[in-house]
Amino acid sequence: MAELKPAAPAGANYGRPVPCETLHCCGGFRCLFCTLFKIVAIIAVILGTAALIHWLIFRHNHLKVHVESAALTQFNLTGDNVLRYNLNLTVSVRNPNRKNDALYDHVEAQVTYDGSTIGFKALPAFYQGNKNTTTLISTPSFEGQNFLLGDSPATFRRESREGFFNIKVRLYAKMRLKAGIVKTSHIKPRIDCEVRLPAPGGSDVKTPAFERTKCHVDY
Repeated sequence: MAELKPAAPAGANYGRPVPCETLHCCGGFRCLFCTLFKIVAIIAVILGTAALIHWLIFRHNHLKVHVESAALTQFNLTGDNVLRYNLNLTVSVRNPNRKNDALYDHVEAQVTYDGSTIGFKALPAFYQGNKNTTTLISTPSFEGQNFLLGDSPATFRRESREGFFNIKVRLYAKMRLKAGIVKTSHIKPRIDCEVRLPAPGGSDVKTPAFERTKCHVDY
């Protein structure tokens, strides 16, 4: 006759213990760390999603800026290294974006010759629609006199003999993009235009005429 084994006491459990992670239990510092990690992860996902939406809305193609025309009607250096100049300049800026308008809150232009600043002008703020071209600077533009510093007088004499002058026009802008009623924070592009201009009154037919020049836009 088979031997009877005693029955297990009521409520007893002889199986493997269930891991704490399966029951989602935690305690003390570990529980606090888990909670903080989840909060940080949720915030990161929200911020990432918001950044992606912002990028999709305000995906911005760089401005296209050109010096359309330029001419020196006066560019003379006196014996005491004072440069008298009259620079006529036309600069256009195009907003190539299909969705975003541009708000130019502040624009200023600076003209330098061989590192010496010879002209400065603050330009009016303006609004520019999408797929639109605006004349940013129109003639007459810069006129006056200023000292040439360092080796600039020697550069002037050399380029005067060669029949052309290399002048840099730099534009500083403070702008925002606009899509519907939503606007971005300020963007501050710097625009550099290197122009090669025939000497005023030059009679040498080999001196090249000014050519439309593309400017470099740096964000």
